[in-house]
Amino acid sequence: MSSRRTTTIAGSLVAASFSAVMIFPFTAVADDQGPQSSKGGKAVDEAPAGVELTTTLPEKISVDNKSQETAITATVKNEGTEDSGEIKLLVVGFDGLTVKNVQGCSQITESDLPEGSNSGFACPVDNLAAGDSKSYDVEATYDLSKKGRICLPVQTTSGDKTYWQQGPVPFGTTNPSPNAPATPLLLGTDNKPVAPGGDELAETGAKRDVLPLGAAGAALIAAGAAGLWWSQLRRPVRQES
Repeated sequence: MSSRRTTTIAGSLVAASFSAVMIFPFTAVADDQGPQSSKGGKAVDEAPAGVELTTTLPEKISVDNKSQETAITATVKNEGTEDSGEIKLLVVGFDGLTVKNVQGCSQITESDLPEGSNSGFACPVDNLAAGDSKSYDVEATYDLSKKGRICLPVQTTSGDKTYWQQGPVPFGTTNPSPNAPATPLLLGTDNKPVAPGGDELAETGAKRDVLPLGAAGAALIAAGAAGLWWSQLRRPVRQES
């Protein structure tokens, strides 16, 4: 078990995440990220009748090879016929992808981060009307010598239920461009960086990409590189692609 204190319930993660707000000076600007995708997303706990919550991420991002900076647009949607009520979105980074700031959101303290993650922010979405969406500008860095993943859970304000979770889903490329100004990365692709001084591909990061889902409020476990947040597998209610 890691020495890091493991958050025991999903609710405490959300509650603790609002203890501080940190704003970083950051110059990354989102390029044309193309279409958004819910790839790697699954429904977890049943949402209220008429509420259908999902998230999307850009299908491609671009990482500056010198500064390692990138920009990501994270969007939460209510595709149902009824208002969502107050909800929260978490934006959490794993491995080579580090979330530096999410506009209007509060940084999750290091001691309250899920096991295996390196950074995270909690965003108060409040009520999301039927058919509406809300987007957040995510400022991040990506160490291209590693794999990198991001996770977007959508929870009640208390954190006792998780209606939807996208990821941890990877961004990456199988064709690194070390001499180019920037490296394009694709959603749902494991990053395969070339090892220094050779053609052998480095094997870094997690061996599994998708987070198994368990009952809301189940204990977070120290799963190391696997990045598991919940300890019991449960039936998937819906999967978007």
